[in-house]
Amino acid sequence: MQQLTAPGAAMIKMWTEGVPVDPKAQQQLLNTARMPFIYRHLAVMPDVHVGKGSTIGSVIPTKGAIIPAAVGVDIGCGMMAVRTSLMASDLPDNLFGIRSAIERAVPHGRSSGRSRNDRGAWNTPPHAVDIHWQVLDAGFKRITDKYPALLKTNHYHHLGTLGTGNHFIELCLDEAQRVWVMLHSGSRGVGNAIGNLFITLARDDMQQHIANLPDRDLAYFSEGSQHFADYIEAVEWAQEFARHNRQVMMQQTLTALALALSTPFIAEEQAVNCHHNYVQREQHFGEDILVTRKGAVSARKGEMGIIPGSMGAKSFIVRGLGNEESFCSCSHGAGRVMSRTEAKNRFTVADQQRATAHVECRKDSNVIDEIPMAYKDIDAVMAAQSSLVEIVHTLRQVVCVKG
Repeated sequence: MQQLTAPGAAMIKMWTEGVPVDPKAQQQLLNTARMPFIYRHLAVMPDVHVGKGSTIGSVIPTKGAIIPAAVGVDIGCGMMAVRTSLMASDLPDNLFGIRSAIERAVPHGRSSGRSRNDRGAWNTPPHAVDIHWQVLDAGFKRITDKYPALLKTNHYHHLGTLGTGNHFIELCLDEAQRVWVMLHSGSRGVGNAIGNLFITLARDDMQQHIANLPDRDLAYFSEGSQHFADYIEAVEWAQEFARHNRQVMMQQTLTALALALSTPFIAEEQAVNCHHNYVQREQHFGEDILVTRKGAVSARKGEMGIIPGSMGAKSFIVRGLGNEESFCSCSHGAGRVMSRTEAKNRFTVADQQRATAHVECRKDSNVIDEIPMAYKDIDAVMAAQSSLVEIVHTLRQVVCVKG
């Protein structure tokens, strides 16, 4: 573990040995560490890279305040993985049919606007969406009674959909050649709207003080204020939406897989359904605090988690070691080493094809920003956090669906 200190800032503890850390990310960490309500220290994961306001790959413990931009706008984004009874030998040689079946079963990508023709949303949601929305509906009404603008967002029609960017659905094989289904998504349009709404409200509330902040995106709500309470309610709802979103997608994906294969199977074991962009109340060092994990996963002792690599690299099912110095956390993935724009400028479709030759996936110009070389070496990332988690399964992708 490495440490970073500066006058007037809380200590920063970094599990980054052997992995690159962008100087801009270090500056963001120092900015966050200067906030007066940071509890003890910041914990930095090996996948750390520049984010909005605060770095992605950081664990931000606070007392008496919360920073909406630190949680971000992809509230509740996270992972879900299920091991099936299938073996690699049960899969066909050509996996295109399986990828196509999943793409038909789960809306993915995005069309402009919120029209009913948006390919990233349901036109007519299946029954599974209705069942899960019933659990979420009352909470959404409580929030929209106070913030009616959120009614105009994509919410019901985004439940059980993938999105864009680094969100994915994958078929993977573990070290015993067993087939896993793994997916990555969050709270979709409604979570984005909730995040942006409260980031704006925090800036507005601090209008007189915002010039004194290290970064305007570190605007915060003080505990006891109305917006603090409303944000906690809304963010907890968005995190629950994200969990249900992954459950619907998993159900749709497993059904599609069953239709595409002649071999019957069961989903044997759910490894985990975990957030990695979220905030929750926890107890650490004998104190009740708020822990914001911005691109980090809870890794309490014995707790299962998922750390995906980049498109075409390895991923890991892990078990937490309960390291208190990290506030019982681990990384949420490999972490980018370059921006999406830089990746598109540096690499070609031919590069993408070579890097993902072993994976049935899109290999066109619109996914070059997700090329494996745009991410840190996942093996180095895992080595840097060996005191935070132990590896239970190592997975390699054979099918990858992206928006």
